[in-house]
Amino acid sequence: MAWLKEELVNILIKEEIISRADIPKIVGYAREKNIDFFDAIIQLNIVEKEMLTMVLAKGLGVPFFKLSRLKLSSEILELIPIDVIKRYRVVPISLVKDVLTLAMVDPWNYIAVDDVRLRTGKQVAVCLTSEEEVKELIGKLGEEEDENSAEALQGLLEDFGEEDIELVPEKKEEEEGVENVELQMAPAVRAVNKIVETGVKLKASDIFIEPFEKHMRVRYRVDGILQEVESPPRYLHEAIISRIKVLGRMDISEHRLPQDGKFRMKIGGRIVDFRISIVPSAFGEKACLRILDKGAVMLDLDNLGFYPDTLEKIKRAVRRPHGMFIVTGPTGSGKSTTLYSVLRYIDAPEKNIITVEDPVEYQLRGINQVQVNHEVGLTFASALRSILRQDPDIILIGEIRDHETMDIAIKAALTGHLVLTTLHTNTAPGAVVRMVNMGVEPFLITASVIGIMGQRLLRKLCENCKEPYTLTEEMAERLRINKEYVGTTFYRPKGCNKCLQIGYKGRTNVAEIMILTPKIRELIAKGAEEPEIREAAVAEGMRTMREDAIKKAAEGITSLEEVFRVTAK
Repeated sequence: MAWLKEELVNILIKEEIISRADIPKIVGYAREKNIDFFDAIIQLNIVEKEMLTMVLAKGLGVPFFKLSRLKLSSEILELIPIDVIKRYRVVPISLVKDVLTLAMVDPWNYIAVDDVRLRTGKQVAVCLTSEEEVKELIGKLGEEEDENSAEALQGLLEDFGEEDIELVPEKKEEEEGVENVELQMAPAVRAVNKIVETGVKLKASDIFIEPFEKHMRVRYRVDGILQEVESPPRYLHEAIISRIKVLGRMDISEHRLPQDGKFRMKIGGRIVDFRISIVPSAFGEKACLRILDKGAVMLDLDNLGFYPDTLEKIKRAVRRPHGMFIVTGPTGSGKSTTLYSVLRYIDAPEKNIITVEDPVEYQLRGINQVQVNHEVGLTFASALRSILRQDPDIILIGEIRDHETMDIAIKAALTGHLVLTTLHTNTAPGAVVRMVNMGVEPFLITASVIGIMGQRLLRKLCENCKEPYTLTEEMAERLRINKEYVGTTFYRPKGCNKCLQIGYKGRTNVAEIMILTPKIRELIAKGAEEPEIREAAVAEGMRTMREDAIKKAAEGITSLEEVFRVTAK
């Protein structure tokens, strides 16, 4: 958009509103006040806002329209939902055949024009109007909610807009060149702001921006499931990726290699961290933004959804003075949240707690957290060697990925430290096999490990629309569910405006926890396989994840469909 900014300045010079000698003064004032160039012209009393708008409209050949001069038709206004009018500051003023005319504060907002075109199916013409008149009209329209299912997404979003989004710099000084890049892609700035704002409102864990030959796609991972939303036009893809790179302090000229970065924004009054991964694909660069919203995370062990007996086993295990407690599960199964909650539970002023993480997702008050940095040689293993000289009582290792890290962790557990860590395995008994495959001797496992917990996250049924049904004997036999549940009322998802027509809202934990009893230690020492260890663990009182999940389905918390999607028999 640099061409547009330059053209607008030339128009003002041509119309003798400003001179070229005024430009340094205006630019300096704009930077000092952190405002737009044209807002600076108005605040310096060079020209009134309405006159400035009329001059620019005339110079660019865009009609200028005063809303106060026309009695707007309610039928025309209803073509666009109130939230769209508020978001883009646009007002539909006439419909002639198939052409809808919009009065806009920013007629060069291509995202707004495309959005309205897609929503209405009409061709769109634009004219310029003043921001004050649009605000006055919005005040008259009131705060009515659109309850149609097509607008269910907006019904879920909280009432804060783009004006509440603010980039929080990690350094006080500005990087040279960043401002100029941002000026060149104002539509992309708005698009990225809207994409991340929506992700935070939906409580998504990840945002995916994916290019294809003729379109781009934006998807959000909400409650573990990807959901596609209306996306910006394809021609904005490169500018959006460049904007994300600027935020993450990455090389905007590099398009052939993967890049990683991070940035921080204030959205709706709270700080949200984002981790960026950009990789090249066949039709351009794909971006994945991991959302780390501290305000949305509950680090309370008692409120994570564990049943009381499971919770008691966890607490008893982590109150031990030394040994290793392992949490297993795939990426996105809630392992880190569980371990952070455990740290909160056992934290005390007299304990020295140190973590080694990659990355440090949430900063915990009073706990020393070490960020792994492979570029300078700070790996899990090297960090562990160093922190053992810091005399810790409790060590959290974000993830054990190799034999060297596992070896140091086991030695720490055997020498008076409580070690909390995660492994990528599917089940609790499977962690034993994984450790053996990593080269750990069985006798070291039996001597160091206190307990192993496998966990998953299940979507919770929407309380507003879930439908009841009774489990019959035939259904129980077909689904291989214990006959004791025959006649029990289960629930299935239906979908409503409150849950985006999905039928689920929020997630809960399901878990299996295997405490290493003498019988299980004996089997591990003998080199028993996973099925034998599992059978013994069940006999010793372990409730499997499938059984844990079915119990929650019987209580109406989730559905059997979700149970079978997430857990294995």
